[in-house]
Amino acid sequence: MQYGLKIYYAILAVIGVPVNLLGIVILSRGKCGLSTCTTRYLVAMATADLLVIVTEVILWRINYYYFPGSFLELTPVCSATDVLLRAATDCSVWFTVTFTFDRFVAICCQKLKAKYCTKKTSSAFLTATTVLFCLKNIPQYFTYQPWIIINNVARLCYRKPIYYTEPGWVAFGWLDRVLTPLFPFSLILLLNVLTVRHILIASHVRKGLRGQSRRENSGDPEMENRRKSMILLFTISGTFIVLWLVYVIEFLYYNVKRINPWEYSDSEYVFREVGWMLRNLSCCTNTFIYGVTQSKFREQVLCAVRYPVTSIVQLINKKNM
Repeated sequence: MQYGLKIYYAILAVIGVPVNLLGIVILSRGKCGLSTCTTRYLVAMATADLLVIVTEVILWRINYYYFPGSFLELTPVCSATDVLLRAATDCSVWFTVTFTFDRFVAICCQKLKAKYCTKKTSSAFLTATTVLFCLKNIPQYFTYQPWIIINNVARLCYRKPIYYTEPGWVAFGWLDRVLTPLFPFSLILLLNVLTVRHILIASHVRKGLRGQSRRENSGDPEMENRRKSMILLFTISGTFIVLWLVYVIEFLYYNVKRINPWEYSDSEYVFREVGWMLRNLSCCTNTFIYGVTQSKFREQVLCAVRYPVTSIVQLINKKNM
């Protein structure tokens, strides 16, 4: 299992960083046929996913498997890394929630759409979310103590016992768990259900009013726009739900059984690690989703791939002239 995890996280790091960087660059150019509001949410999601890959996969997993004993294992450093990791994960999850809510408003709440789905509102929500979860995770730094002290140097991080007994820390721990992943997971499910319900009702009413067949209705511009929004929304949020499902189940199992993860059986340990693997994989999927669902995004990717080649060819031609 350890060898498999070692290979898996190395591959995830190699793929995750360039894929998210590619998504950030292409989306930031604003040539994918998406609204400015939607583009900002997607760029924010890709940025948060990139930070999760850097902090959790590279600074934690890769360091643990490939560079044991590095300075990243110093207690102050690994405590700070954990704060950054948790803040990045929270932002990644809640940016998905804000995007899902934005698409819900755009599809289901036409009267609110003009006021909510704007550049100013999206920037305000993304900024507030980032600041809120950065501040929320600062106390995590003070929950750790050294695992071991070598030559008066504190190394590795270990939760202080008071974290599990002090009422204030216990409440903080439950708040942390509820905010990520329970509440956002449930919220995304609810918003998707409401969106599907609205689309089905609206499609039925619109079809009846226009007196069209299914084939004619497919040419309806309004329904075509809703279809594109629906595909993007459901692929992103649906993939998020699927990849986080095992992690959420293990999280609920841990809190119901109250078993220390260090005391897990082999099967429980494997189930837990699979949950973490899939959760981290979710930080690499959105760019592939854009490529599958958005034709203009694919065109921009091809342009990005062709650009270095055409530049080299032009440079060679100039030298030969």
